[in-house]
Amino acid sequence: MFSKTSKFSGLLGACFLAPSLAFAHAGVGQTIGFVHGLAHPVSGLDHVLAMVLVGVLAWQLGGRALWLVPTTFVSVMAAAGALGMMGISVPFVEAGIASSVIVLGALIGLNIRAPVAVAAGLVGLFAVFHGHAHGSEIPSAADGLTYAAGFMLASAALHVAGIALGRLIGSASEPQRATVMRSAGGLAAIAGIGLLTGLI
Repeated sequence: MFSKTSKFSGLLGACFLAPSLAFAHAGVGQTIGFVHGLAHPVSGLDHVLAMVLVGVLAWQLGGRALWLVPTTFVSVMAAAGALGMMGISVPFVEAGIASSVIVLGALIGLNIRAPVAVAAGLVGLFAVFHGHAHGSEIPSAADGLTYAAGFMLASAALHVAGIALGRLIGSASEPQRATVMRSAGGLAAIAGIGLLTGLI
């Protein structure tokens, strides 16, 4: 029987191999949409950090949060992405994205055990900013549905990477685990401040 870590690794690998499937689409707009959507979340440090932190937070909280927190993020992000594609504005998008890195890093670094509903609501709020950024930057030739499928898949893969990272850290001894989590969360929060102030 495969361990949970092996299953996570397999799923993550499948997600990263998925771009080759884009070329099975007949339509150029669909191919462009999927590939650009897949690339968008990994093209910026702010998105990558936030997505991985969502996964680490989900692992840290455990239980229902393990699936509910990432699922909430991806679902809300898709809805906000549609708003961005339609040209409906959302205020403070860049500040919201940077703030998500600061807050999620702080939650992880300080080991704050928020109730699952609160954690899901918080990541849902941040997903509005991330999703709107993805949607508003859709290439003109891209197909909206395949573009959305691409950025949802890439974000989910980064969440899985965060969960796998959390499991890896969790396999260390208690003092080491606490130190690594504090350090990782603190560094992420500092990076978020750098993003917010434009220093990064």
